[in-house]
Amino acid sequence: MKILILRFSSIGDIVLTTPVIRILKKQLPGVSVHYATKPAFKAVIAVNPYLDKVHYLSGSLSALVDELRKEKFDYVVDLHHNLRSRLIRFRLGVPGASFPKLNIQKWLLVNLKINKMPPVHIVDRYIAAAQKLGVKNDGAGLDYFIPAEDEVEIDTLPATHRPGYVAFAIGAQHATKRLPTERIIELCARINRPIILLGGKEDVGTGEEISKYFERRITNNEGRTTIYNACGKYNLNQSASLVRQAEVVFSHDTGLMHVAAAFRKKIYSIWGNTVPELGMYPYQTEFEVLERNNLPCRPCSKIGYKACPQKHFKCMWEIDFSKVQV
Repeated sequence: MKILILRFSSIGDIVLTTPVIRILKKQLPGVSVHYATKPAFKAVIAVNPYLDKVHYLSGSLSALVDELRKEKFDYVVDLHHNLRSRLIRFRLGVPGASFPKLNIQKWLLVNLKINKMPPVHIVDRYIAAAQKLGVKNDGAGLDYFIPAEDEVEIDTLPATHRPGYVAFAIGAQHATKRLPTERIIELCARINRPIILLGGKEDVGTGEEISKYFERRITNNEGRTTIYNACGKYNLNQSASLVRQAEVVFSHDTGLMHVAAAFRKKIYSIWGNTVPELGMYPYQTEFEVLERNNLPCRPCSKIGYKACPQKHFKCMWEIDFSKVQV
């Protein structure tokens, strides 16, 4: 039997599909499991040992469909469920299933603040899409596989951070999912331990501002928070390696949060304009939610914005950090 899984974005969403990949491969004898995604996410999926082949949407949709037709799939598990993935399923003309996106329920929660979302994690909805094949949740959580060449050796880190550091993923695709810099500094001061800041090149400046603040504090003997700004210095898999070796992980609602869950880390997950009730909180790992409850404007989006639509950004400015105990 040959099965195709469809998921074209993003980092976190693809990590959340990994239980489906694993249970298909381990529970169906002789199955061949393929995956279709975008080239931008090759690092997340390419070395997954439960996959037999990965196909990339690097050109036109027709070219990808032509490539997929040659594989003669028996079944398609659509874990994206958008127009593109529906077209692929239609043009392949083979049996399949998709997961429920719950768009009406999400709309009600975001626009009318009426919560009709089922208390079911999106991973379990993904798995349900494959259950017609006779598989079931194995309870083993998420997977993330790091190529050997991307493992970061602990002795390459500053002496202050080996071992026993806290990882803080300060980035997020949308500004309304990120703490203001002043609040990141406040939270880092409360952590009061060696911290590695993780993020992309776009987060380098923020990381430098945070690092310089704590350099001044250390000079004045005002605390033990020591910052290593790793933003922009490591690729995704190397950042995942640093997450794996951390004692505790702080993260916004973003991809590295799910990577941390794959390594069963204790996570402090930080929520601004989005909410855990949308079903994408850390999966099968210990976590604490940091959020500002009972705001009439929250959630304002299921994704995020460049700036707070209400101009006050209370969902981030008013989060209580008092329950952070590291």
